[in-house]
Amino acid sequence: MPQYQGGGLSFSPVLQEFPQQEMFQLQQGFSPELSEMSSSFSGSQRCVVEQHERIECGEPDISPAECEDISCCYDVHGCYYAKAVTLQCTRDGQFVLVVARDATMPRISLDSIHMLEKDPSDHCAPVGSTASFAIYQFTVSSCGTRMKEESGFVIYENMMTSTLKFQCRYSGSAVEALVVEVNTVPPPPPVSQQGPLRVELRLANGECTTKGCSDEDMYTSYYSEADYPVTKVLREPVYVEVRILERTDPNLILVLDHCWATSDPEPLSLPQWDLVINGCSYEDDHYLTTVLPVGHSGLQYPSHYKRFVVKMFTFVDQSSLVPLQERIFIHCTTSVCHPSITGSCEPSCGSRTSEYTCKMF
Repeated sequence: MPQYQGGGLSFSPVLQEFPQQEMFQLQQGFSPELSEMSSSFSGSQRCVVEQHERIECGEPDISPAECEDISCCYDVHGCYYAKAVTLQCTRDGQFVLVVARDATMPRISLDSIHMLEKDPSDHCAPVGSTASFAIYQFTVSSCGTRMKEESGFVIYENMMTSTLKFQCRYSGSAVEALVVEVNTVPPPPPVSQQGPLRVELRLANGECTTKGCSDEDMYTSYYSEADYPVTKVLREPVYVEVRILERTDPNLILVLDHCWATSDPEPLSLPQWDLVINGCSYEDDHYLTTVLPVGHSGLQYPSHYKRFVVKMFTFVDQSSLVPLQERIFIHCTTSVCHPSITGSCEPSCGSRTSEYTCKMF
């Protein structure tokens, strides 16, 4: 099993396990001290490490009981690291951090983790690694470590990417190692690929029969194909709905990228007028389109629906400004969004530019 060099001397770090956020007082003559973060594996599973991937833990002649006492695993081949993350604070002021690929679920990508502050001389890079472990060793005054004093201790704190915060605490008579925060690695983003997506645009024709009814009440019935063209007077509300067809994933969210109106069935024909841009009402319209929230209303997949209300209008002749007695056609381009841990699929309206913080299909 591999060993690594520390301060010019060969070492296999000796571990001491602590519950998360619990302090450990240094015993006379025992150095260094370490803490081990909780693992995604429990019992015997945490010790299932392939022989060729193991990192030796403790001295070569360590006994099974001593190996267990320092939170490592033991078999006929000796003592070795478990599937965990271990922090070591040495008396000469160094961090030693051992990161196991299988410390969390899903697995940590050892090639993607690094200290938040990189050193041009690569002193913050791993000093050794295997397919399953990465070993870091650096002084408490480097790699962006922050120092503070608290309750008689000098505390050195650092962070690795966004998943692991750790600190070493020193006093005149004690050395303490603490994994302050371990965040679960976010799941990988969903795999997306091009494919057919059926979306339908239709007009609602519900009626307000009771006092105090809302726009949502208008979406109780819809015009059929035989009803078109539908006649509306100027400024009369037109209730529009766009929905995903033949999809049952409740995590999918329909996004209105762009909706506009034309006087011709051809979507790219002129003239045309914007209604919705990036999920928000077109701000240059004096009679703003109203984007409606979609409540449950008995819908099995509310996120598959988008609704908005347009005040009926007509195009005018560019030279005479005479209203054109023509039909109005509404078009929309859409996409499907899958929310992630770090972002939602809701548009940020209120400014001329809105952005989606999500993975788009």
